[in-house]
Amino acid sequence: MPAMKKTVLTVVCASLMTMSALAPAVADDKPGKKDDKAKPPADMSMVGGAQLGKAGTQVNLGPGAPVLPKDLTGRSWIVADAESGEVLASHNAHWRLPPASTLKMLFADTVLPKLPKDQVYKVKDADLADVGAGSSLVGVKEDHTYSVHDLWLGVFLRSGNDAVHVLSSMYGGVDKAVADMQTHADELQALDTHVVSPDGYDAAGQVSSAYDLTLIARSGLQKADFREYAATATADFPGEGKGKKRESFEIQNTNRLMTGDYGLNPYKGIAGVKNGNTTHAGATFTGVAERGDKVLLVTVMNPDSDEQNAVYQETARLFDWGFKAAGKVTPVGELVRPRSAEGSGNKGAAAPEKGKAEGSLSSTATAAADEGSSGVGIALAVTGGVLALIGAGVFVVNRRWPLPDLVRRLPRR
Repeated sequence: MPAMKKTVLTVVCASLMTMSALAPAVADDKPGKKDDKAKPPADMSMVGGAQLGKAGTQVNLGPGAPVLPKDLTGRSWIVADAESGEVLASHNAHWRLPPASTLKMLFADTVLPKLPKDQVYKVKDADLADVGAGSSLVGVKEDHTYSVHDLWLGVFLRSGNDAVHVLSSMYGGVDKAVADMQTHADELQALDTHVVSPDGYDAAGQVSSAYDLTLIARSGLQKADFREYAATATADFPGEGKGKKRESFEIQNTNRLMTGDYGLNPYKGIAGVKNGNTTHAGATFTGVAERGDKVLLVTVMNPDSDEQNAVYQETARLFDWGFKAAGKVTPVGELVRPRSAEGSGNKGAAAPEKGKAEGSLSSTATAAADEGSSGVGIALAVTGGVLALIGAGVFVVNRRWPLPDLVRRLPRR
């Protein structure tokens, strides 16, 4: 493999303004070390509600509501109901910060529907030439063939920038992928987001926000393949060699709330979505989890803590708080719907997704759900390689944008 070169990208960022925003928030390109004095702008975007445009922690506690966890150091975070869109609490929700590999959620939400998963591609040298130095890699090799399915596993599990660049080549090139990602972000009303690279690699002017990353995750979770990839704990990835003699190796999801780590247990009910970590972004993470009849989205950006796995620990604390606080707080805002969904006049369920999300549960899945073996309605029963959805896929009609059945592949033990 030739030495990878870092692409130098110079981008002039235009201010993003809408009638619902007071002023564009400035980007913070500093690494986020403890001696960093950077502060959020006093006036940020008000997309989703005026309270979300305020700096600092925003929460409206009602009777019996638990107080927020004390050990929260993230520069920006948000807790939202994934179905109703209600934002339960936030902290600098619209602060525009480097997103790291959480931006791959936008790449997947944009590109994934356009490439058939069984399409096979032979990698060329040029496909990998501009992968940034020091990037996270899954191990894609020149002159080897991979299916689109293989490459998406590399993106979601190992955050492979090499896989992102190959998929970008198949899509029409990095420039097209970046342009279409920006267009899609604008459609989602993720107006804090400015895309420079498809993989989230640090680049001048590349920013997003906790609010936007949560919008993007919510959009991606409408897609069955996105849900499955984001929820896969381990998989086999093609290695060296060709034909029947080609070897494979196991890859594990770097989402540690799914797979666990020293001092960190897998989070009950977790179903994805994406983590990231770069010099300028620090650690970032967006996760989705379900307990009972609640599905929550949490995003945490750049915690300033010496705690091991701080971004995951703080996310878990916010999940715990959110599940306890649901119904006991007045929302501080909402996750807006995409532009194309506005004005539809239908505040009920979105059109159901074709395929598994529409279908009835198999008898195996129903039995497993009745047993409640994991206590998580979004788990997957994995038997003989066959995935069976568990949990009811029907949500009450007054929820504005309900999610289809979420899925989670349990770690193989």
